[in-house]
Amino acid sequence: MITQMARRRLRPGTPVSERARGRSQAAETLYKLFHKWQRGRKAGPCILPVTAQTARVAVGRKRGLWREAVQVPRRNRSLIEERPPSFLSHAVENPRPLEPAFTRLAREVAQDREPEPTVEQGADMDKRQAVGVCAGIDVSARELVVAIQGKAEVHTFANTQGGHQQLIDWLRRHPAPVRVCLEASGNYSLDVALALAAQRQIELEVANPRRARRFAESLGKRSKTDPVDAHVLAEFAARMPFVPWQAPSRTALQLRSLVRTIAALTHIATQQKNREHAAEVSAVLAPVVARELARHTRYLEQRMAKLRQQAQRMVQRDPELQRRWQHLLSVPGIGEVSALQILGELVVLPPTLDARQWVAQCGLDPKRYESGSSVQAKPRISKAGNHYLRAALYMPALVAVRCDAPAGDFYRRLQKRGKAKLPSLVAVMRKLLHGIYGMFRHGQDYDGLKLFPAFI
Repeated sequence: MITQMARRRLRPGTPVSERARGRSQAAETLYKLFHKWQRGRKAGPCILPVTAQTARVAVGRKRGLWREAVQVPRRNRSLIEERPPSFLSHAVENPRPLEPAFTRLAREVAQDREPEPTVEQGADMDKRQAVGVCAGIDVSARELVVAIQGKAEVHTFANTQGGHQQLIDWLRRHPAPVRVCLEASGNYSLDVALALAAQRQIELEVANPRRARRFAESLGKRSKTDPVDAHVLAEFAARMPFVPWQAPSRTALQLRSLVRTIAALTHIATQQKNREHAAEVSAVLAPVVARELARHTRYLEQRMAKLRQQAQRMVQRDPELQRRWQHLLSVPGIGEVSALQILGELVVLPPTLDARQWVAQCGLDPKRYESGSSVQAKPRISKAGNHYLRAALYMPALVAVRCDAPAGDFYRRLQKRGKAKLPSLVAVMRKLLHGIYGMFRHGQDYDGLKLFPAFI
């Protein structure tokens, strides 16, 4: 392969550029030294199996000439040929992982093109190899069941602050870094996740429970117990791409807890109002029932008003939250109640996410279900994300299509193209989320003409 490459590059009468001339000179030097090295070896056939993997090594500081070395499986020891030595003193090893000759990078080299920047496929594998051990933690209300990959025994710790410290001390006894994976179990897993994330020698991943369950099914696990789930999470940490968990700030967590408590009380107050209305229309029921329901409804409204005031004071004390709060209030259809709900859910998201990832976190990304020519289901939203944020965006989108001209035009254009009312409204919700991302990122208020261009 080296001789063929050198002859192809040094064919006489071929016009070459200055850059190609440098590569041709390197090829000529490599061609001569290769034959000099080959004459010193014993003559014999060079038989290489088809299954051999091809690796490339860059010769030269910038790009130079690519030579190919063949790695033969160990079982064919009689066919192993000695690899040519490094002919140039400044030869550097290619930092990319070993790839077969039919990959895109090899094709770019064969076509004499500069390789395009790509994500190294071996980065995750190298990172997994650098990990000391992988542990899985199954979280329950009272205890934590911990398993180490490759070991059958499990260890149990209390789900308290003292138990969290014992768990950290036990994990420190293993070779660092220790990669830990646990499922998102709401408030039950929040404290242990924060405690583990504060340790530098521990790498933490908080997995989606649905993904962890599907992974267990792919492993053939038919039973679901705490030890089985702990071993599955340990395998998940070892095999799946690692996504580190970024701990939100204390202010963000407190604001989210206030917002979700308000949402829960709102749901209970709505139920009480429905019961009160049903009790008032009947002349047979005791009047005291309707009075007690009305009294409970007023109590819930007072509690919600107090929690909203406390959340707004928390926003005013933080300059960044106050800036985002003002941007949200500039959107037609978003008032103080909706702005508080949206801000409380967005503030806990990692700052590295983009607008599309926000949409996926909200569960507004489309999901298609097709197979061949017989299965052609209608696309739907995945609903795999934060349902609190998705519910908080519904009423602002409904008001925006009525009060904001660009949003209304966009909504009606989708209906003219054959979309139903609800999918069109969901598209407006997705657009609003993209607009909120842009406002937070660039520090600008709402502009409907930018978010809903008229040419769509």
